[in-house]
Amino acid sequence: MTTTLGLRANLAQFSLLVAVNALVGGMLGQERTVLPLLAEQEFHLAAYTAALTYILAFGVSKAATNYFAGTFSDRYGRKPVLLAGWLVAIPVPLLLIWAPHWGWVVAANVLLGINQGLTWSTTVIMKIDLAGPSRRGLAMGLNEAAGYIAVAATALATGYLAARYGLRPAPFLLGLSYVALGLGLSAFFVRETRDHARLEAATHRGRHHHLHGELTDREVFAHTSLREPALSAASQAGMVNNLNDGLAWGLFPILFATTGMSISRIGVLAALYPAVWGLGQLVTGPLSDRWGRKHLITAGMLTQAAALALFAAADTFTVWAAAAILLGAGTAMVYPTLLATIGDVAHPAWRARAVGVYRLWRDGGFAVGALLAGAIADLYGLRPAIWTVAAITATSGLIVAVRMYETHTPERSS
Repeated sequence: MTTTLGLRANLAQFSLLVAVNALVGGMLGQERTVLPLLAEQEFHLAAYTAALTYILAFGVSKAATNYFAGTFSDRYGRKPVLLAGWLVAIPVPLLLIWAPHWGWVVAANVLLGINQGLTWSTTVIMKIDLAGPSRRGLAMGLNEAAGYIAVAATALATGYLAARYGLRPAPFLLGLSYVALGLGLSAFFVRETRDHARLEAATHRGRHHHLHGELTDREVFAHTSLREPALSAASQAGMVNNLNDGLAWGLFPILFATTGMSISRIGVLAALYPAVWGLGQLVTGPLSDRWGRKHLITAGMLTQAAALALFAAADTFTVWAAAAILLGAGTAMVYPTLLATIGDVAHPAWRARAVGVYRLWRDGGFAVGALLAGAIADLYGLRPAIWTVAAITATSGLIVAVRMYETHTPERSS
């Protein structure tokens, strides 16, 4: 079969990978509404830091796995890594259903982090392989939209299931179905895409000639983390973005519950933010192909900071819903655009590893957010924790404005 680049030429495989990533997102969504309430109501974890241990476990395992997913994708191919990720996911819903104590939940989230790191990283890399340089923003918008729309839909569904049938086991039965579908589709229908990356590498022209060709793992890590301005600016912004998400995942449902709000309404708020985030990426991904990456990222980080400030100041469903929409919009501006930036700058020969390093830093934000927000909430309360993260997010946006250069223009991509 002839290897060609572009979304139209690879539409069937690209669409299949979008569906697979929706199932990956659904695995994450099964926890968004239910687990913070489970920590408080069934396991009686009063301290915010203790309740956030599952996000810390998830963030550390996912961040580390992202790095290895990129390295293994270059070494062994994309599809074997994808399959390994789905195999690791099999015990997760079962552990959550049967957990007799909190340690089981933490263990489930270690496995969930490994699952997300292997599967989500690989679907990102495979879509970048297939799309080629000209429509990279659109490709990442579709990928991230599928994942986070599924997060939102599953968070909403589990909220209603928990309200009607209890916190366990009904909400986590969705996760079992996602594992079965994801593993089946990946095993029997997904095809390897590494040859597409090799084809692009043969004709690649980039901004930095000294970064062309093969680099060692250490060199890729150094360039993505510190040395290369666009890559390093993207890495820090990605970390802060997921610091925000860790805060929203772990503390927002508890904040909403302090007003006596019902589980179903908490589920609506928990779903609204990733829903706007997911749908918005269908717009912002293609816009970054047309307008460029830098200004969308800067504006998105500042929008997130404003939304977090609104969360901290509000105490009603209506205002929190508006803040959730604003936070989702800001995140949609940032999320696919950061990934597209990595694809713009990194040479195809080491791009999978660069994606892995970026996602290591980005998902390390879950762990940083869990520790920071939990500690501040324990010492000073929920709202000061949210104000602190809002200030950090605004600072991150300013760093992007100063350090990042524009990585994409229509002329360059063509």
